[in-house]
Amino acid sequence: MPLVRCRRIRESDAVSTPLRRLRGPHYAWIVAGVSFVTMLGAAGFRSVPGVMMDPLHMEFGWSHATIGAAMSVNMALFGLTAPFAAALMDKLGVRPVVVTALTLVAAGTGLAVFMTDAWQLVLLWGVLVGLGTGSLSTAFVATIAMRWFVARRGLVTGVLTAASATGQLIFLPVVAALSEAHGWRTATLVVTAVAVAVIPVAGLLLRSWPSDKGLAPYGGASMVTPAAPAGGAVRAALAGLVLGARRPAFWLLAASFAICGATTNGLLQTHFIPAAGDHGMPATAAASLLAIIGVFDVAGTIASGWLTDRVDSRILLVIYYLGRGLALALLPSLLSPHVAPGLLVFILFYGLDWVATVPPTMALAREHFGESTPVVFGWIFAAHQLGAAVAAFGAGYIRDASGGYDPAFYVAGALCVAAAAMCWAVPRARATTTTPERVTV
Repeated sequence: MPLVRCRRIRESDAVSTPLRRLRGPHYAWIVAGVSFVTMLGAAGFRSVPGVMMDPLHMEFGWSHATIGAAMSVNMALFGLTAPFAAALMDKLGVRPVVVTALTLVAAGTGLAVFMTDAWQLVLLWGVLVGLGTGSLSTAFVATIAMRWFVARRGLVTGVLTAASATGQLIFLPVVAALSEAHGWRTATLVVTAVAVAVIPVAGLLLRSWPSDKGLAPYGGASMVTPAAPAGGAVRAALAGLVLGARRPAFWLLAASFAICGATTNGLLQTHFIPAAGDHGMPATAAASLLAIIGVFDVAGTIASGWLTDRVDSRILLVIYYLGRGLALALLPSLLSPHVAPGLLVFILFYGLDWVATVPPTMALAREHFGESTPVVFGWIFAAHQLGAAVAAFGAGYIRDASGGYDPAFYVAGALCVAAAAMCWAVPRARATTTTPERVTV
């Protein structure tokens, strides 16, 4: 039974709730644009941990495992918050949830300049920022794509997903340069300022449903008005978990997405800079390479969204995971004090592949769960971040125990092969909804 119940306006209702005639672009594209900027701003913090690991280690003496544990809390909450945030958006609306989330991100990063103990790192960067960024994750993307778009959902999903991942990576050179020149506190305050600047944009322009503007969704023929959700947000989020847990597709998607998180946010984003540093590469050079990943991630994720509208999502995921696994297995042999051509090839490929998995994974979830996709996908994304949390701590532990990251990269490569097999095993869903109407932009 769908978690969000909607009804289509009948012709007899047209007098009381007329559709607005559009002049200019559909407001759905404005909402998508604001969502892109919002996720870009919130993602600024996601670039901080990899750059800050060595400065925090040198100033406070905290081990890589201790700092990685704080990042694990952040990543776990980043994922576990998603389904509850999606349910809260159903109950309270998109705008208040987004504004609150940005405020939490700003508070967590801003107060961090005063921390002196490791527990404060866990509270601020782990808990507060984890809750804030988790409310602006791919469950938010699913909410916007499902509500505002009938046509071009795959493309919109790719663009918004790119905002989150790219925002994490394009901030890296700035954060690294500021940290090196003025200290990590100055860099952290810059990230805080970005999150604060986005708050009024989201507060002024975001809307929950097309019906709030008297519109049908983009590509839809009739306006959809939401029914009031039954029960509280916690109940709705748990109902989404129960709904998903009844189907094998949920477990296959969740497990493969956990590996996706482990091999991107958890391993490469958190530990690439210190791993490169172990081979003599300066932190600013390693940060610039991650920024290049962010640039190519835009193209890769948007292209993946375009392909998702046209190609079997399972085939796309198999290709993405097998390619990623091969790249990770080769990475230890590519790291050196200098940026060699082979490492550049790795960076370009990993950029194209970074979150290209999101549009086809979300499309498969939509095939199986329909209108309940935002909340159910929130739980699938929670698995993504739990995988990232395990990798963030586990790779740091391996580094402390063995003196290098090579074993972590080899294990991650093998896991990607397992993820490809899981995605291929996802069953095709039976057609239970009408085919979305096609429009021409």
